[in-house]
Amino acid sequence: MKITSLKELYIAELQEARSFEGQIANALGELADRASDGALREMLAGERPESLRHGERVTALLERHGVDPRAHEDQTMRAILAEAGKWAAEIDEPAVRDAALIASVQRIQHYEIAAYGALVAWAREQGLEDAETLAGILEEEKAADDKLSTLAGERVNAGAS
Repeated sequence: MKITSLKELYIAELQEARSFEGQIANALGELADRASDGALREMLAGERPESLRHGERVTALLERHGVDPRAHEDQTMRAILAEAGKWAAEIDEPAVRDAALIASVQRIQHYEIAAYGALVAWAREQGLEDAETLAGILEEEKAADDKLSTLAGERVNAGAS
């Protein structure tokens, strides 16, 4: 599909967001199972329902625009998740694996923050009510990233070193 307008770009990126939220929700259980730190495992497991909710909210926005929510499949997130899974499987030392898991999940969060940041800006530029919903998701993604940074700084990285 050739994109010729900001609206088309916005819809395509919204479809990508729906895709990556589903991919993340599917991967978080396995990543949580690989964590040895209890707080990290609990946090990762708790992120799964949040990703499902985000996916539902994005799907509702797409349906309101009258487009197929599944028209795009996010390949970048697929690669990020494959790398996260590889690290989780290859690192035997539990504390080091936990540090790698945090780094991997922060890559995921930063990708989401970038995508939702663009979506919020584009929705606002077009005067779409979607901006409020997307800004809420963006803030939740930033909060999750902050939790991961705190966990790394207060617990995990010291154990890995």
